Amino acid sequence: MRWRQGRRSTYVEDRRGRRMAGRRGVQLGGGAGIIALVVVVLLLGGDPSTILSMLQEGGGPMGPSTSRENSAPPQDDEQAQFVSVILADTEDTWSRIFERGGARYQPPTLVLYSDMTQTACGYGSAASGPFYCPGDRKVYLDLGFFNELRRLGAPGDFARAYVIGHEIAHHVQNLVGTMDKVNAARSRSGQVTANRLSVLLELQADCYAGVWAHHAHKARNVLEEGDVEEGLQAASAIGDDRLLAMAGRSVHPDSFTHGSSEQRVTWFRTGLKTGDLGACDTFAD
Repeated sequence: MRWRQGRRSTYVEDRRGRRMAGRRGVQLGGGAGIIALVVVVLLLGGDPSTILSMLQEGGGPMGPSTSRENSAPPQDDEQAQFVSVILADTEDTWSRIFERGGARYQPPTLVLYSDMTQTACGYGSAASGPFYCPGDRKVYLDLGFFNELRRLGAPGDFARAYVIGHEIAHHVQNLVGTMDKVNAARSRSGQVTANRLSVLLELQADCYAGVWAHHAHKARNVLEEGDVEEGLQAASAIGDDRLLAMAGRSVHPDSFTHGSSEQRVTWFRTGLKTGDLGACDTFAD
């Protein structure tokens, strides 16, 4: 991707290096352990606080930070600067899309953290992967996830940008009310239907991520040869069926909460090709 000349976002909150006092439990490591933990989170509906309750055994509330206060990432931190540039691009792109619809886009904050952090949705863990919390309108990202993405077979700048674009898409869904409607419907449904609704929400976020990339490239020529393939590979790499198979679990579509690899690729490609939000109606049926 051609990203280095892009502007940096002012909506990045850097919590890396902050310790959480008063917590006990196992260490959250990387590698295959995170893959297995991600699968558990997927099966449980993607709530990072759920997996933390499984991992933690007692302990008091989160203590105050024992390092520096929140700030923007340092200029010599290339990965963090990449995130900041991609976030700024989503701000510019979604602002124009909202303006065309007669609305005003309200950017989310993206929080960089290490291992664990506190959110309005409970304790956030690197084991859950990147996630969006509608309660505080923030995206949470441990940069170590990009290493996991590479291990899953999805390296490259645009693969990482797709992940960020997907989480920002959840913020868009929150702003327009889709997330509230889906959550209300899930609360009235049985587990199979609730999972199905979760899948449709996630697939729409994949499509919205494609819409962002379509317009970003059209406006700023950010994509290079091979980038589209990187994004599609990332969408495939984190499909429910693939993650379950890698963890040695049975693959049952009724248990999916994010969609199969094929579904995720299809909807991301739809948004990327059309640039049309109307083409992202995963709930049409």
